[in-house]
Amino acid sequence: MNNKRIFLSLSQQSGFEQKYIQKALDDNWITSGGPNVDDFEEVLENYLGAESHVTALNSGTSAIHLALVSLGVGIDDEVICQSLTFSASANPILYQTAIPVFVDSEPETWNICPEQLEIAICDRIRKGKKPKAIIAVHLYGNPYKADEIHKIAERYQIPVIEDSAEALGSSYKGKKCGTLGTFSILSFNGNKIITTSGGGALISKSKKAKEKAIFYATQSKDEAVHYQHSEIGYNYRMSNICAGVGLGQMEVLDKNIDSRIKMNHFYKAIFKNVKEIELFQTKGVFFSNYWLSTILIKENKSITPETLRLAFENANIECRPIWKPMHLQPVFSRYPYYGGNVAENLFKRGLCLPSGSHLTEEEKDRIKKVIHNLLNNYKS
Repeated sequence: MNNKRIFLSLSQQSGFEQKYIQKALDDNWITSGGPNVDDFEEVLENYLGAESHVTALNSGTSAIHLALVSLGVGIDDEVICQSLTFSASANPILYQTAIPVFVDSEPETWNICPEQLEIAICDRIRKGKKPKAIIAVHLYGNPYKADEIHKIAERYQIPVIEDSAEALGSSYKGKKCGTLGTFSILSFNGNKIITTSGGGALISKSKKAKEKAIFYATQSKDEAVHYQHSEIGYNYRMSNICAGVGLGQMEVLDKNIDSRIKMNHFYKAIFKNVKEIELFQTKGVFFSNYWLSTILIKENKSITPETLRLAFENANIECRPIWKPMHLQPVFSRYPYYGGNVAENLFKRGLCLPSGSHLTEEEKDRIKKVIHNLLNNYKS
């Protein structure tokens, strides 16, 4: 039996990348920026719809950083950030020597809790530090409660940075994730639903904001014959080769989304009659790309997230815990936190399951066998 490792989420070639990469090589555009970058931005803008102005960058982290820069976040400014997320959502706050203020999740979407968000805002204002921005995340491709979050943000006139790194193809009330924030970001890391090998994008509401983002991303070079710089800049622009990979990947985006949804249905069938394990699924106005399928395991002595993770590992299958909340991370533990223990409980009870878009039937059978064997041992 083939025991090749099954990864949690691994992008694969679409078969269309080579023509765009070859064009870049033929035209000798082997640098940052270029025709593929322009075309990739246009394809994304057409996919996301009106008022989406895309700046292709070298990572999603760069996109969050430039969003903060564009909003004027600086020394000792406070930025509210969802605690249950990957560290890349929060790290750029510290790049700007600003202060992260973390907020708990709510159990329906696992994303930033509207109630705790408003509590945090009001308390920071009482302390004389009105937050400069809010970073809200669509965790694992599952949209946050956009109406509630944005209504609060508008009430206090605080811009929202929509972290849609994991949510390309997801939507809220028919509106595509990546279009909901004052600024929005995407990631094209090698584990995402499409990849550029490494890359990201900043989505702005205006052409002027996009032009300013490109200015920052290309070392903030002033318009002059010589090299002149009046503002701090960054080397964040996406390469023409990587954009070629992205153009090829965009041709299979819908197919990849469909495959991820089918993987979620695959797990739904496995856990249908297993009362100890709950598969996360969106409902109603929330449409998820199910970048990762996730589960919660009820507290008991015989089966735990770790026993299932180790069972997968013994079969050479990758399975990981839910993100460890930022307010529990050593590097962020000294910063303010608002909320209870929702995010902490999700971390303790949750697992991310193999969810790749290209898993074979043989690989699915291996996954199913591990789960069934563990459940049968638990019952016995």
